[in-house]
Amino acid sequence: MNTGSKISLWITSGAAIILLALLLVLYLLEKDIDIWMIIALPAISFLIGFFLVRILVTSFIRKRIMPLHQTLHSLNPGIGEEKRISLKRDIVGEVEEEVMTWAEQKKTELEKLKSLETYRKEFLGNVYHELKTPIFNIQGYILTLLEGGLDDPNINKLYLERTEQNINRLISVVDDLESISGLESGALNLKIATFNISKTIKEVFESNEIRAKKRNIKLDTGKIKDSVMVRADKKWIFQVINNLVMNSINYGSKNGKTTVSIKSSGDQVLVEVKDNGIGISNEHLPRIFERFYRVDKSRSRDTGGTGLGLSIVKHIIEAHKQNIRVESVPGKGSIFTFSLDKA
Repeated sequence: MNTGSKISLWITSGAAIILLALLLVLYLLEKDIDIWMIIALPAISFLIGFFLVRILVTSFIRKRIMPLHQTLHSLNPGIGEEKRISLKRDIVGEVEEEVMTWAEQKKTELEKLKSLETYRKEFLGNVYHELKTPIFNIQGYILTLLEGGLDDPNINKLYLERTEQNINRLISVVDDLESISGLESGALNLKIATFNISKTIKEVFESNEIRAKKRNIKLDTGKIKDSVMVRADKKWIFQVINNLVMNSINYGSKNGKTTVSIKSSGDQVLVEVKDNGIGISNEHLPRIFERFYRVDKSRSRDTGGTGLGLSIVKHIIEAHKQNIRVESVPGKGSIFTFSLDKA
């Protein structure tokens, strides 16, 4: 039985009680009354009782229930539009259901806020660490030079070179933060054009040739055609492939291999970056595209990574309205695959 039926039952019951009370009074008075009075008086009393109780219940709904109902709608317009009061509607049941829905939404929002707060603290801690380390290094090198090391030919050039390396690291962190800030704010203006993705991959390999040789990692294009045309922003897609290749080199095994291949899939092209490095365990996969998140923090810092590369990759691919996924087996390597529209 819904709330509207219950209210009607309450009204009828109230009227019936008033009628019974009246009949009891008539019986106790034991007065001679005309037959029409016996018929009309109870009927009139029942109607008066019915409408009296109805007015009281309606007044209660207007004063107590409807303000709550309207407050819910003002806090959450998505619940629905306000409706005219009617006892035929299950207004109390509707309010109860909407209160439960509102409470569930607020619970979800609270959990999300707690998660964002945790993420914010992690992010600030990571930014602090990324900036603190090179700044302290630079300070240490400069103080050593100022305290007499500048005149020592054995350390002056070495310390200046290390200072430059740390400055470049700071610049890299700032540039990546600027990029990701623009990407997340939607300020990325894509210049969509037709270009040869095969050529772009070769350009990425050329720019990472020295880095790969230092770790004895072979860069391989597999069986890529000389000309595979896609429609995208060439500059940003170059950065996507470059970040993925650099990531595979940093986390790859020495004497390992990084392969970039292209596959056709309907109206799309799938670009696959595969390595046989350390791989990623299942516990890390869901967070691999988060800012500053690292599987091996010490190793990535040693190789100069900022922890923003994969996050930038994800934002660029999403800005192109495309997808990226990762498959990985610890100890065997990882495969990053993203899609692009064919020309």
